[in-house]
Amino acid sequence: MDAKKIVLLVGALIIAITTALLARNMLSSSGAPQAGASSMPVEADQPHVLVATKALPVGTILDAESFRFQPWPKDLIEQAYYLKGQSDPQKLVGSVIRTAISAGQPMTLGSVIKPGDRGFLAAALGAGMRAVTVPVSAQNSVAGFVFPGDRVDLVLTQSVNGGGDGDPLKVSETILRNLRVLATDQRMDALGADGKPVVQTYSNVTIEVTPKIAEKIAVAQTIGSLSLSLRSLADNSSELDAAIAGSDVDLPDGSNPKAEKTLLASIAARPVDKGGTYSTGADVSRYQRSSVPAKPVQVLPAGGAPTAGAPANVIVSQGPVIRVARGTNVTVVPVGGK
Repeated sequence: MDAKKIVLLVGALIIAITTALLARNMLSSSGAPQAGASSMPVEADQPHVLVATKALPVGTILDAESFRFQPWPKDLIEQAYYLKGQSDPQKLVGSVIRTAISAGQPMTLGSVIKPGDRGFLAAALGAGMRAVTVPVSAQNSVAGFVFPGDRVDLVLTQSVNGGGDGDPLKVSETILRNLRVLATDQRMDALGADGKPVVQTYSNVTIEVTPKIAEKIAVAQTIGSLSLSLRSLADNSSELDAAIAGSDVDLPDGSNPKAEKTLLASIAARPVDKGGTYSTGADVSRYQRSSVPAKPVQVLPAGGAPTAGAPANVIVSQGPVIRVARGTNVTVVPVGGK
């Protein structure tokens, strides 16, 4: 290789190294102001106000994860705010949102209504919804571990006699799903005097339903016994996917993300009265029935007559017959007859 090519290669190498060093210096200098801004100290006497950690629509039952204290400028403090050191946020757990609050927005005294206040239950209901009370016992109410704000399924258990004298059909079916619990007995929060959740048995549960579902619950109470089944928080997302995949939900075109988010939240919170499952006694024990007892059948011999005084629910059968066709004439001949 001649000396001219060597000089060109060395020059190119020097230019590349110089360019890399310059780029590195530029990147480090541009990141310095950002690091300094993020480490700005907060004033020691700066007030902290209670803000929503997520969007809280009207009727939301507050829990401990719904709010937190956040530093706030002194010039923007209002008397209606909950200030740190002057209010106990744990007393808001179980309260209901009266006016919608966006994520990061301060919570005000007039935006919530506490359990026991006048109009609490009406404020907890969503638009077009109804409150229905269901009688339960300790055995069929998850032993008191259902609290206001939880979501449950409603299970109906009954015995179906059918038309026969055999053992009735034992059947249990999930008739309603994703129902929001508003209160247990007359208790609308889950906290005791010490601010901690208290597990206690109760005999009535008030749930939020649509007018049509309220009618179904009224009928179900006359059919059999009702039980509560506590739902997992993860079930809402799976049922939301199923609802979107179905044909009963019309999603917006995507041009309005806020409207789409509101619609998805309403779908996830709505009660469901379709697609229920059931189990019969035969699914539990081989000695139980899997169908409703049928009416008994009295089979008569050829040319015989029904027994006098036979029960009205007995189906009379003349036994097997043979139909003989001769041209256009059809003759019915009992099996064994002449």
